[in-house]
Amino acid sequence: MKKFQPGRGYTEGDWKAVDSPDLTDAELALARPFAEALPEAAATMRKRGPVRTKEAVSLRLDIDVVRKLRASGPGWQSRVNEVLRDYVDKTTG
Repeated sequence: MKKFQPGRGYTEGDWKAVDSPDLTDAELALARPFAEALPEAAATMRKRGPVRTKEAVSLRLDIDVVRKLRASGPGWQSRVNEVLRDYVDKTTG
């Protein structure tokens, strides 16, 4: 059984309040695929198309720039992505 790990957006009280026993073989035998169990929801999700994905790239930046970005705290890569997106949107129309 998993143990509580702090810092994931919930408290230990939240963790203890959840009752999630292991499924029995009988319960597992009743399980159905998502699209079969909830066809309307599955159809809606398909209409929306794929979620924007990201690609890992190798990029050389000045060391002082990287240090300042990292010093700005968690999420700095996402903030760099936002700045680059704004720039590309403005310069490419």
